[in-house]
Amino acid sequence: MANVVLQFSSGNSVSDPSSRSVLILGQLSHLTAISYEAVRSKLEPRVTQETFKVGVDSLHPSPTDSVSLWVNNATIAALPLKASRHNTPSRAHAVTKLVKNGLPGMAKECIVIVCERSSVFASACAAARAYPLFSRRLGSKGSSTRVITIEFILVGENSSKPLTDGDIQTLAVTADAVRQSARIVDTPCNEMNTDHFLQEVQRVGKELGIVPFIIRGEDLDKQGFGGIYGVGKAAANPPAMAVLSHKPASATQTIAWVGKGIVYDTGGLSIKGKTAMPGMKRDCGGAAGVLGAFASAVKLGFKENLHAIICLAENAVGPLATRPDDIHILYSGRSVEINNTDAEGRLVLGDGVAYAVKDLKADIVLDMATLTGAQGISTGKYHAGLLCNKEEWEEACAVAGRNSGDLVFPLVFCPELHFSEFGSAVADMKNSVMDRGNAQSSCAGLFIGAHIGFDFTGTWIHVDMASPANYGERATGYGVALLVALFGRASHSALLQSVSPLGQNLSSEVELVGNESKKIRLV
Repeated sequence: MANVVLQFSSGNSVSDPSSRSVLILGQLSHLTAISYEAVRSKLEPRVTQETFKVGVDSLHPSPTDSVSLWVNNATIAALPLKASRHNTPSRAHAVTKLVKNGLPGMAKECIVIVCERSSVFASACAAARAYPLFSRRLGSKGSSTRVITIEFILVGENSSKPLTDGDIQTLAVTADAVRQSARIVDTPCNEMNTDHFLQEVQRVGKELGIVPFIIRGEDLDKQGFGGIYGVGKAAANPPAMAVLSHKPASATQTIAWVGKGIVYDTGGLSIKGKTAMPGMKRDCGGAAGVLGAFASAVKLGFKENLHAIICLAENAVGPLATRPDDIHILYSGRSVEINNTDAEGRLVLGDGVAYAVKDLKADIVLDMATLTGAQGISTGKYHAGLLCNKEEWEEACAVAGRNSGDLVFPLVFCPELHFSEFGSAVADMKNSVMDRGNAQSSCAGLFIGAHIGFDFTGTWIHVDMASPANYGERATGYGVALLVALFGRASHSALLQSVSPLGQNLSSEVELVGNESKKIRLV
């Protein structure tokens, strides 16, 4: 899979299943709605109209189903019949599973997704997740390249208008960013330490013509970033904060995305057990998602000031490691008594969000992290946990999740009841709660929010994506699609604008930012 090249096409290409295998998938109602003529060019001369009809009629999804039309080279597959109101209408997770298992692995292959226009973006990102880039299996580098072309047949509303070249570019750019983000998360720390991650930031900066602003090592301590420095100071590779900034002349507001980049989490001196530590290479999932989303947003044209703040550290054990009882002063100026060194992600993000507000003057701050194991208990394996200080944005994030396939669901936002969990006799707060049974994921998010203040007049969004960051042993590239969809109204891409919940007349109009000159609006 590491040598898979994905291509998106708006046309109806011609091929023979004997030389280029094909997978046709969609909801059963959509598959029955299309005629044989719509897929004839992919199936002839191997599959006749009668065989195609019999194949469609044989589908009985429970929850999915597939039927071979000609050996393993031509397959038709049906997505689940139902999607509840908290699921994505695209059935994105089922798309990934069917795509992953539906093709035989030929040098040239084709996927035809039959769906409504509103599901194109989520379906494309879901298909991309089926083809991870990282592998160290013997022979993976020397294996031949597979070229997979993804095409769409539109049904339902607005189906007569084909996808534009701009739409195809949006799909290609975002799908690549999803795969690159997953590659970073899949790569182990011996190949993806803080120095390597900085190289990834510099790679993205070079592609975009942006020079990253980087603070690392002892300079973090000198400049007051006690959270990032305290977490990463014991590691062989120094901690760092990297900032990529896109500042168009016509911008009317400033948006900051802050990503947790713990390249490996041993737990520090509050060390994890032997069964809890494997997989902690994925603790940089938030930073990888932010980096990929920033690359996509800027490549597709972003109208507002946009900053990606990547907070990098390895939570290692050593003579310089932070001890329980140590007190760190974070960039916000607030003091934190450490009572659990394994609650480190909130420390680096506390510095990141404070920098976003104090130095970058951000109106909208979104932090994303694999923050708590409790997130999976709170909202499950598929939905990230969402904490937000504005009800309208909370609703917008949930809609963007359904439109993009990166699902999110709200956590309780109630700082007046929950923040007391961090009470300390000698500092402004502790870094871990007294009662782990009291809305643990909400409390962890509130710790981060405390470093911009609960009286912050702008918008603060916290996304805890600990569980959806991976499916099994593979990263999902979670967050890329969510962020570019949520802020799609600020994009030049017509497709991203169509999936963004911002600016749509759904109910009564509400300003997202108090300043009336700020133009991104939500209804």
